[in-house]
Amino acid sequence: MCLAIPGKVTEIYSENGIKMGKIDYSGTINTACLEYLPEIKVGQYTLVHAGFALSILNDDEVKKSLDAWEELGEIINDIDNKS
Repeated sequence: MCLAIPGKVTEIYSENGIKMGKIDYSGTINTACLEYLPEIKVGQYTLVHAGFALSILNDDEVKKSLDAWEELGEIINDIDNKS
């Protein structure tokens, strides 16, 4: 199973000729390759899997994705509290 994590692009730069970006995952900043999304801009959300940004999310997709991750976190928290 693969998981693509939604994150907000906070910076775009070139590293060895490759388009890269800093991505904010709800406060955790990491880097991702942006080569697959040449049109992406700072402030947009993207789905990242294995270090590669795969798609640009519109506002509705961002809300649905972040809501789903929040719900998953609550479920895991409930399971942890029952054990």
